[in-house]
Amino acid sequence: MATIKEIAALAGVSRGTVDRVLNNRGSVSPATAAKIKEIADALDYRPNRAGVVLAAQKKKLKLGVILFSPENPFYIDVLQGVKEKAEELADYNCSVLVRQIPSDVKEQLLAMDDLIRQEVSGIALAPFNDDLIRQKISWLYGKGIPTVTLNTDIENSHRLAYVGSHYAKSGETAAGLMHLMTQGQVNVGVITGSPNILCHTERIAGFISTLKKHNPRARIVDIVENHDDEFESYEKTLQLLKNYPEINALFFAAGGVHGGCRAVTALGLQGKIRIISFDNVPTTRELVEKEVISATICQQPALQGSKPLELLFAYLTAGQLPEKEHYYVDVDVRIKENI
Repeated sequence: MATIKEIAALAGVSRGTVDRVLNNRGSVSPATAAKIKEIADALDYRPNRAGVVLAAQKKKLKLGVILFSPENPFYIDVLQGVKEKAEELADYNCSVLVRQIPSDVKEQLLAMDDLIRQEVSGIALAPFNDDLIRQKISWLYGKGIPTVTLNTDIENSHRLAYVGSHYAKSGETAAGLMHLMTQGQVNVGVITGSPNILCHTERIAGFISTLKKHNPRARIVDIVENHDDEFESYEKTLQLLKNYPEINALFFAAGGVHGGCRAVTALGLQGKIRIISFDNVPTTRELVEKEVISATICQQPALQGSKPLELLFAYLTAGQLPEKEHYYVDVDVRIKENI
């Protein structure tokens, strides 16, 4: 097994420099750090586990978690995953600080600044796909504070890895289900959260392209935004169905499913409209059981809460980079018979 001493000799640097690079502490030039990491990878360097535990306990790490609105029931299960991993990491003197924010970029930036003031060493983040957030993640990267995204990703940023669903595949799966559950002319209303959240926009893109392949006559009547808010979802869905009485299918690409389905039942359209949604929260499960929702696609929320913390901890204590960039969760389809 390779040692820090051997890596230092091959790199032509001190053992202290190698230790700073592999444990992500201190200032080392990017070129030197890249050379050391390349040598460590080539030698398949693995830190001594007992040493890692001891180092972690001495560091008193803090990790931050930023999630979207507490009004979205999906995050209850994500938080459960965060809580379970936080309890495990507490044994290594690592604490976890959680912030939940409204659907607002400025609020997310404020939450990030708050965690920085709390001196966190890394952040797990469900990000807005916005330039200001992108720049902030890059700034954190420059300061040696890694970010792992969860549930939704952000393009062209310096985040360490992503944990969550494969949005396009989820949208394609929803379209496949819709095709199997409908016939003839299909007029679809799409209800989404925000065009500023990547998982929402890519789910819709995958859904539309695949549905068109299955049924060239299928028509996307309109796309409305509810910002994952149940009350707004009720109002927007109600107005959508009144404006377009020809709609015979709905695709919920985000939260607000219960509110939107209340609008369907208020108009007496349950069972007459095919509905595909996401997640297995209690209200959605009940609607599947009552056959208001035809199928829902689940995405392992607890894993989305725990895995980012695991990746951050391994990186900060052992210099262990994630084995891959994308950690995709399973696409889990539920209908009345298996909900």
